[in-house]
Amino acid sequence: MSTTPTTPRTSPESGGDKMATGDFAADNRSAATLRDSVNDYVGRLRGGDMGSLPAVLGLVVLMIVFGLASDRFFSLLNMANLVVQAGPICLLAMGLVFVLLLGEIDLSAGVAGGVGATVSAMFIVEQGLPWYLGVIGAIVTGAVIGLIIGELVSRLGIPSFVVTLAFFLGLQGVILRLIGDGGSIRVDDPVIRGLTIDNVPVTAGWVAAIVLTVVFAVGTLLRQRRQVANNLQHDPMSVVLIKIAVVAAVVLGITAMLSIDRSLNPSFPIAGIPYVLPVVVVLLILWTFVLDRTTFGRHLYAVGGNAEAARRAGISVLKMRVYAFVICSSMAVISGIVQSSYTGKVSTSSGGGNVLLYAVGAAVIGGTSLFGGKGRALDAVIGGVVIATIANGLGLLNQAAYINFLVTGGVLLIAASVDAISRRRRSAAGI
Repeated sequence: MSTTPTTPRTSPESGGDKMATGDFAADNRSAATLRDSVNDYVGRLRGGDMGSLPAVLGLVVLMIVFGLASDRFFSLLNMANLVVQAGPICLLAMGLVFVLLLGEIDLSAGVAGGVGATVSAMFIVEQGLPWYLGVIGAIVTGAVIGLIIGELVSRLGIPSFVVTLAFFLGLQGVILRLIGDGGSIRVDDPVIRGLTIDNVPVTAGWVAAIVLTVVFAVGTLLRQRRQVANNLQHDPMSVVLIKIAVVAAVVLGITAMLSIDRSLNPSFPIAGIPYVLPVVVVLLILWTFVLDRTTFGRHLYAVGGNAEAARRAGISVLKMRVYAFVICSSMAVISGIVQSSYTGKVSTSSGGGNVLLYAVGAAVIGGTSLFGGKGRALDAVIGGVVIATIANGLGLLNQAAYINFLVTGGVLLIAASVDAISRRRRSAAGI
């Protein structure tokens, strides 16, 4: 591996300096050129650190296959539909990442989202409250559910599989009690409904996309400059510029595609980014910041990597577990509200069926480890797009429902196998 250590800022003359330099030598090693970075990346892949690469490659293969099989797959209307369909899965999967990072599972997340959506609909439709109070009430409901689950798991030591399975059954009973057997509540509020059926004005969408790209570019450059100044491990400028170019191409490319009129009726033009996409992007930025740049995020990774070592380091493992379940259930509620916006109603089946399985599959397919300690919010979004692409593409090909289950199950099995093999190789490589 052709990496070159950066020059220490202080001369290690004293014994203490020598010890510090030796102890943190790995942190001071940085790739000097683009070629060195590529070699480092290949080395990490060989060591089992696959990241989201399998999901990205799988997504490319799926899009090529569906694009060749259906001339409607790459149509503008279908691309916008794909964004809307992936939204609820990505949001639920982002919440599940926090629980999976600790090596736990939340089987009740989908139904918790259904309860939250039901509470929101009842507040807005039956109580006549404004939409934001309905959403706040629903999120508080989800947070309370997560708090109870977290307390039972962390303080009583009941396996999360058992606790959340009990909540999965119990919360379905709550929805039946609130709505009534076979009933439903229409979601007519223009703000909630508009999340999936309305679009951001084209000009506003371009402004938001340009601002997002500029902020990312400036933030990335400042971070690289700060790492160089502090003699920390950093990417060469060429890699930084490539990252900025890729993000700019994705953000501006999606904006350009969705800004084109995609209506089949010239009298009713449809253009702009669906409102659900900014919701996903904002939460993705928020949780990425929390996981990467805050003490909470570092403690969460520490507990997920080795709970006993984290406890001895002074981290409250109990609190971290509770916080993870609270975040998971709260995100599940947001996902449930978006799903109710898409279907236009909440019913006794909201959050049930395969909603949770798709979300867990999305997180794992994206690169989150089922064994804990490894995962990002971005993994959930990538995996959610993969899951939505399978359902969308097979739907366009008029395939039977069982084909969807077989394909999705196969992709999830492959992702779990890659995770298990990668974990074994990382252990062997000492990563």
